[in-house]
Amino acid sequence: MRVPRFAPLSLAALLALVPLAACGSDGAGADTASSTPASADSAGDGATTDSEVAAPPTTVAGALPKPEVQIPDELPTELVTTDLIAGTGPEAKQGDTVVVHYVGVRSADGTEFDNSYDRGEPFPVTLGAGQVIAGWDEGLIGVQQGTRRQLDIPSDLAYGDVAQGDVIQAGDALTFVVDVVAVLPLTDPADEPTITVAPAPNATEVGIEDLVAGSGPEIEPGQTAALHLIAFRADTGEQIASSWEAGPLQPVPYVDGQTLVGLFEGMAGLQAGTRRQLHIPFAKAFGPDGNEEFGLPANTDLILVIDVFSIY
Repeated sequence: MRVPRFAPLSLAALLALVPLAACGSDGAGADTASSTPASADSAGDGATTDSEVAAPPTTVAGALPKPEVQIPDELPTELVTTDLIAGTGPEAKQGDTVVVHYVGVRSADGTEFDNSYDRGEPFPVTLGAGQVIAGWDEGLIGVQQGTRRQLDIPSDLAYGDVAQGDVIQAGDALTFVVDVVAVLPLTDPADEPTITVAPAPNATEVGIEDLVAGSGPEIEPGQTAALHLIAFRADTGEQIASSWEAGPLQPVPYVDGQTLVGLFEGMAGLQAGTRRQLHIPFAKAFGPDGNEEFGLPANTDLILVIDVFSIY
């Protein structure tokens, strides 16, 4: 079965050059595709703001090395969670998205059937959404960013009597070690800030103004910012799109060539908790043709207001 991915972005067309970074993989081999922990049933200037970023700032700088998994002395008959490394920050709750690296083995003999470390790509899962086996949905409640947690999962909270791939047999208990790269809170569209943008003439370079200062380490190339965006046309200050309406945070990679040029340039120095306004020249957004779908006319600059909830 395929690794589940985030729901489609509400600003997919607006951010057409932004792929779903850090959002899963189809796997590196035959076993990977079938034994990923999926559910058995699934598959500028003049700006004003009325509030600050709702989520506490959280930042991590890379994942831990792939761990060695110590299998339990006895096969689990109920879910057992063990924190091997403590994390910090908000605890994950149902509805939040946790971004993790993981390795999974048979509890009986330690045979590995899947891991995300070799793929070099963390895996996101929304808790309580049925995207993963029940042992994950239940066992990852309460994790914090930086937590390394072992999950010893009985068969009935894994795949039950259904074999998966070449390794997982019917009735197998499974053991995972999970490194939590980020905890991304479920956001409420009602929390979208009220932003007023003054009309502005076209610019030649990206303009950057931090409306709310963040904290923690600055984003590094190759990392991802989990954020919300509100888009405006610069000539009138009219709001034309918002990711807050869809709810999930948008994972935006800080990778040259994988985002709009102006957005990439404007992400330099970002910290978690930042609210930043970017004035992006049309040449560094969608070019002289603009983007009719979102009401951005030809030869019109784009203004983005981004709220950064997490950097990972």
